[in-house]
Amino acid sequence: MTHTAHTAETAPSAPTPAGGAAAWKTTPVRRPPGRRLPFSAWHLVLAPLALGFALPLLWLLLSSVMTDAEINRFPPALWPEGIDLGGYRYVLGNAMFPRWFANSLVVSGVAVLSNLLLGSLGGYAFARMRFAGSRLLLGLMLATMVIPFQLTMIPTFLVMKRLGLIDTLGALIVPALVTPFAVFLFRQFFLALPREMEEAAWIDGCSRLRVLFSIVLPLARPALATVAVLTFLSTWNDLTWPLIAINHDTQYTLQLGLTTFQGQHHTRWSAVMAGNVITVLPVLVAFLLAQKTFIQSLTSSGLKG
Repeated sequence: MTHTAHTAETAPSAPTPAGGAAAWKTTPVRRPPGRRLPFSAWHLVLAPLALGFALPLLWLLLSSVMTDAEINRFPPALWPEGIDLGGYRYVLGNAMFPRWFANSLVVSGVAVLSNLLLGSLGGYAFARMRFAGSRLLLGLMLATMVIPFQLTMIPTFLVMKRLGLIDTLGALIVPALVTPFAVFLFRQFFLALPREMEEAAWIDGCSRLRVLFSIVLPLARPALATVAVLTFLSTWNDLTWPLIAINHDTQYTLQLGLTTFQGQHHTRWSAVMAGNVITVLPVLVAFLLAQKTFIQSLTSSGLKG
C-alpha cells in the first residue's frame, strides 16, 4: 500500500539544539506599511465640535474690541479693523460695575467655602456613620434635587423676608450655604476610600472630626475641587434668584447688574460685549484650573452607591 506524500505546505522540522529541546524559529509577520495618523481618529470628530463651541466666545471677544459702527454694520464685520477699547473703558468707568463684581465675588466665595465645609461634614456622616433613618434622610435629601426652583422660590422668599434678609447679600448667601449635590458627591467619594487608615487613626484616639480634616479631606482633593468649581459656576451665573430677592442697585450681583446695564445701554453694543467678557472670564479661569479633576472625581465617586 503506497504512503500518502506530504503536501508542499508542511514546514520542515527545525534542527534540534544542543540542549535536546526542540526549538522552532518563528519569523514575525510583516504587515504592509500603512500611513498612520499622528493623533487619535476621534480628534477628527472632536476638533470641529470644539471649534463650534468656541466660536461664540471668539465672536464675543472680537466684538468687545470693535466699535459700535462695526458691530451694527450689515453684513457684520467678522474681524475688527483695529483694537478699540472704548467698550471696556465705558464699562469700567461705570461707578456701579466694580461694586457688582465685588458682590458676586462675596456671594460666590462664601457659597464655595460653606459648601466645602458643610457638604464634607454631611457627606462623611452619610458615608461612615449609621444612625436611625439615615437612608430615609438621604433619600429625602436627594429627592429635593428634582424639585424645580419655580416651586421653592416663593417659600424661600418668605423665609428670607422673615429673617430680614431681603435686599441684602445675605438673601443670596443663605440659600446657597449647602446643596444636596455637594453632600451627595462627597458621600460617594468617601465611600470609595478605604477604611484602613481611618480605623488606624480611631485606634490611636483621633475623633471623627480629626480623622475627617487630617486624613480624609487631603485625599479628597478631586471632590473638593469639583464641588468648589460647580458651586462657583452656579452662584456666579445665577440671575433668577437675585432678580427676586434684590431691589437696590447697590446690592446687585454682576449678572443682575449686567442685565440692567444692557437694558439701559442697548445701543452701546461694544460696552455690552465688554461687560460679558469680564463676566465670563472668571468662569473660564475656574474651569481651566480644575478641568483635570472633573473626570477623576466623578468616576471615583460613582463606584459605590
